[in-house]
Amino acid sequence: MNNKILLVEDDQNFGDVLKSYLEMHDYDVTLAIDGEAGLEAFKKGHYDLCISDVMMPKKDGFSMAKEIRTFNNDTPIIFLTAKTLKEDVLEGFKLGGDDYITKPFNSEELLFRVKAVMRRLSKPEENPENQREFLIGNYHFDYALRILTYKPDGSTEKLSPKEAQLLRLFCFRMNDVLQRSEALTKIWQDDNYFTARSMDVFITKIRKYLSKDKNIEIENIHGNGFRMYMKA
Repeated sequence: MNNKILLVEDDQNFGDVLKSYLEMHDYDVTLAIDGEAGLEAFKKGHYDLCISDVMMPKKDGFSMAKEIRTFNNDTPIIFLTAKTLKEDVLEGFKLGGDDYITKPFNSEELLFRVKAVMRRLSKPEENPENQREFLIGNYHFDYALRILTYKPDGSTEKLSPKEAQLLRLFCFRMNDVLQRSEALTKIWQDDNYFTARSMDVFITKIRKYLSKDKNIEIENIHGNGFRMYMKA
């Protein structure tokens, strides 16, 4: 059965193009042309994902998402917007948004983000919020104790609280992009120049901790964030 997507976009032409593109990739898409219509459509139907513009007449995307979250915390929401201010990005995540794409964007980028969200949605048992232990290549990571063990020789590293939180997020997003804004909001509760530089330092440390397993890679996705994956 095709995944059902609610697309809320006030630019009818742009909305039709996105709708057709997603339908080409086997998604069942409903298009609503403003926040009020989007909210009504959401209440009446069952959707696996909501993609919403932010700046819209009648009801903006943030207001719509805030109302949706009063009765539904499960359906992922991806925001589309020309607004690039950090406070707007943070606002989107605080309202329960799962991803944030700034216009103009490539249709393939949107498809990549949609597929990533759908993968996380289809495997909730693999990423439960209460999961405390993870296998990362030849490493065992105990989040509760903040201990990273290299299994071949039994050596361990005791992580700081933020290091442990960041590595846990990478585990939840294994093979997918971990958005820089998401990590900064969830761990540092702020997204600014100084917290971003702090995060870069922590990622350098985590790369060093994982360096004994040459198949583990944390790559920088320019303009988006980072992706942890196994090379082989």
